[in-house]
Amino acid sequence: MSEDYENDEREEAEEEKNEKSPFETGSITVLKDGHFIHCLTIIGQIEGHIILPSQNKTTKYEHVIPQLVAIEESKEIEGLLIILNTVGGDVEAGLAIAELLSTMNTPTASLVLGGGHSIGVPLAVSCKRSFIAKSATMTVHPVRMNGTVLGVPQTLSYFEKMQDRIVNFVESNSNISADDFRGLMMKTGELIMDVGTVLDGEEAVKCGLIDELGGLSSALSFLEREIEGDSNAVHDN
Repeated sequence: MSEDYENDEREEAEEEKNEKSPFETGSITVLKDGHFIHCLTIIGQIEGHIILPSQNKTTKYEHVIPQLVAIEESKEIEGLLIILNTVGGDVEAGLAIAELLSTMNTPTASLVLGGGHSIGVPLAVSCKRSFIAKSATMTVHPVRMNGTVLGVPQTLSYFEKMQDRIVNFVESNSNISADDFRGLMMKTGELIMDVGTVLDGEEAVKCGLIDELGGLSSALSFLEREIEGDSNAVHDN
């Protein structure tokens, strides 16, 4: 009898753990108006191949990428909402996540809250529709590298190629031209001891970087329309 009781307690504890885990990872699926929409948060610093200090808020790309694959393959999840509040981070890790998002068939929307800086810019524009809060900001600047950098032509060439990857991706997934985006990257006099541009929500929309000024309800409404549109298209066929 006592053994059965202990087993029941263990099962309850395991269920509670499983229920909490989506909230702890910043990822949760909610049912809205009959549709399952998955919410995934990208916060803090995008962590790449180097493990950041434990006191840093990070989003690990090796955690996000399998989730995106699972969402795309899921029969239940009909839409994906990406909420961004990031200072940037590893360029290649950020681009890897952005590339996956841009090639998903699942309806996607991004919402920039607080900040979508540096490599957060490609992440913000990678979804089918991008939204930004009026109070949010985005920093556009050239590629930087930490640590020892060799002062040789090959290093400059590497920086240019990396920058081209970002510029081409942003141009392909937003309404801003490559020349205008490079202009924002190389602007002087706005950032202390650096080049680049800080855009608020309205400025990000005005220059074509972000699609729409809005918040959570706007992003969810867009996903609803996309989901219902896809459903109608399937029925028509």
